[in-house]
Amino acid sequence: MEKMKTELCRALHKIGALEFGVFKLTSGRTSPYYVDLRIVPSFPDAFQRAGDVYVQLIKKELGKEGFDRIAGIPTAGIPFASLIAYQLKKPFLYIRQLTRLHGRERRIEGLIMPGDRVLLVDDLITTGGSIRKAAKAIRAEGGVVDHALVLIDREEGGKQKLAEDNIDLHYLLTASEAAKRLYDVGAIDDEQLKTILRQVKKK
Repeated sequence: MEKMKTELCRALHKIGALEFGVFKLTSGRTSPYYVDLRIVPSFPDAFQRAGDVYVQLIKKELGKEGFDRIAGIPTAGIPFASLIAYQLKKPFLYIRQLTRLHGRERRIEGLIMPGDRVLLVDDLITTGGSIRKAAKAIRAEGGVVDHALVLIDREEGGKQKLAEDNIDLHYLLTASEAAKRLYDVGAIDDEQLKTILRQVKKK
């Protein structure tokens, strides 16, 4: 797993997934750095590597029998959830950002039955708002949500917020750990490392 963490950090750096500047996040917060995992599916090798990491993390922390279905969080989590579901041969769902106003008018696409244990999958977590909304939608349909999975925890309160909703967060890397690994392999410099660590500490 340690090797996979370093290899994934290298891959994310190689495809330009880490940027520095001033960015507005989905949560509404601003950040001096941005991890753009939405571009990963555009790079098949990196996408496959990310999928393998997710699967290994699931096997290690939950086990294949620890849940019944996998749900992707809109929009960045959907391609990752689809890949994981395919590899693990688990039913796949995805949550719409807004309820569909035509057809079956559903918020959740895919089949879910009352009592189904649903694993939520997203790319990363900041404040946890998107995952909490998805959990609420699934629970409204009778699904059970106890776990969520991301590649990176930005360490800005999301894990604690999910715990308030009785959801355990599983992640491969924290933002500070990813930054230190990138620094160790020469992918970012001293000032960039400090930028990320300051953002984490600030929260």
